[in-house]
This record gives sequence, C-alpha cells and structure tokens, in this order.
Amino acid sequence: MATLANRVYDNGLSVLDTEADKILITSQAATTYAEANSTYALGNSTSLSVAAPSDRSAGGREVVVAAISDGSVTGTGTATHYAIVDVSATLLLATASLTSSQAVTSGNTFSLGSFTIGIPDPA
Repeated sequence: MATLANRVYDNGLSVLDTEADKILITSQAATTYAEANSTYALGNSTSLSVAAPSDRSAGGREVVVAAISDGSVTGTGTATHYAIVDVSATLLLATASLTSSQAVTSGNTFSLGSFTIGIPDPA
C-alpha cells in the first residue's frame, strides 16, 4: 500500500474549503446534488464556513465546519443528515448523519454545532 503525503489528502479536503457554499439538512442520506438540494431537503444555510485542511488528532487530515446558527427550515419532517454542496457546479460534496435526528417545521430556523470531516491515516 502506498503512503500518501498530506498534500494529497489536502487536495481532496480543500474542495470543501474553497468550493462548498451551502449546507442542507435532509430527511435521509443524499447520493446526488438533486436529492440533497430538493428531493430530501428540509432546510439550508449559505453562511457555510469550512477551514483549510489541518492535522487530525487521530492521524490524517481534516477540515472543521464552523457552527451554523442561521439555518432556514424549508420543509416539515425529520432531519437525519446534512449535505454540503457546491451550488454553482451542482455538486454534492459531502453528506453524513446528524449527531441526532430532529423534527423540523417549515418556517422555523435550525442550528448545527461545528464538526469535522476527515481522512484518517492508512491503518
């Protein structure tokens, strides 16, 4: 197995820092931009801030997604996942489960605590 340098990991993670411009809460894991941005979308925020890649405490590299406090709920349902997208390129960049699911109602707001997205060192 090859050993990859931090630059290789960083080039993958830096897309989140430089191209991501919207985070959504969704009713299930999205596998495409369309699913994230419309089919399963329950809310969104465009105040997304992702830090540049840095060392991961358990080894590897990571980016930190800053807390969101101004999310707009656009649908009613149970939010179980988040999706980070690049709107201009219509790309789904990342998706994962929320720490805990949350019932949401259209017209309300949502917030998310900060979290990390990382690539571990090879085992």
